[in-house]
Amino acid sequence: MAEYLAAIFGTEKDKVNCSFYFKIGACRHGDRCSRIHNKPTFSQTVLLQNLYVNPQNSAKSADGSHLVVANVSDEEMQEHYDNFFEDVFVECEDKYGEIEEMNFRREEDAEKAVNDLNNRWFGGRPVYAELSPVTDFREACCRQYEMGECTRSGFCNFMHLKPISRELRRYLYSRRKGSRRSRSRSRDRRRRSRSRGENRRRDPPRNSRSGRY
Repeated sequence: MAEYLAAIFGTEKDKVNCSFYFKIGACRHGDRCSRIHNKPTFSQTVLLQNLYVNPQNSAKSADGSHLVVANVSDEEMQEHYDNFFEDVFVECEDKYGEIEEMNFRREEDAEKAVNDLNNRWFGGRPVYAELSPVTDFREACCRQYEMGECTRSGFCNFMHLKPISRELRRYLYSRRKGSRRSRSRSRDRRRRSRSRGENRRRDPPRNSRSGRY
């Protein structure tokens, strides 16, 4: 019996533990889920809940009463996401430890990050960080989305990953290989980029609109 329970742990056959939380680190039912969310006491993976604010979903009506869909171009959307990703990646790696693809290299660094980040603010909002049980992101990602075939959009239970630009990826991972550029240079590049975006927004009006983390 013990072997059977161990074999089905975290799978859809497990009637006690939530398979989605085990695979993805999140569950759409949250605290209302009928199954247990076993939060790890140690992990290399950190979940930052709702840290990224998508500009496509964050614009408000003139009176502030409801959200409206903002008109942001694909180029502006990628630039916004890259700026956010660089801010978080550089801050976390410089302060807490080396980051691999989607997790820290060492569990001790992840624990240190969670303890510190829960006392931090980002974008005017408190940061909510916790250790995640996810170790294999291949199981967490939506294969249909990767093939361009997922029709569930925001209702999909699996991850729809948004990649950073190749330029940013080269910069972030070359920092460890002796070609480290200063953060001030990076900030200058971002400020120039944002300035270009502001200049575009000063052009004659048009329909304004164009990421478990």
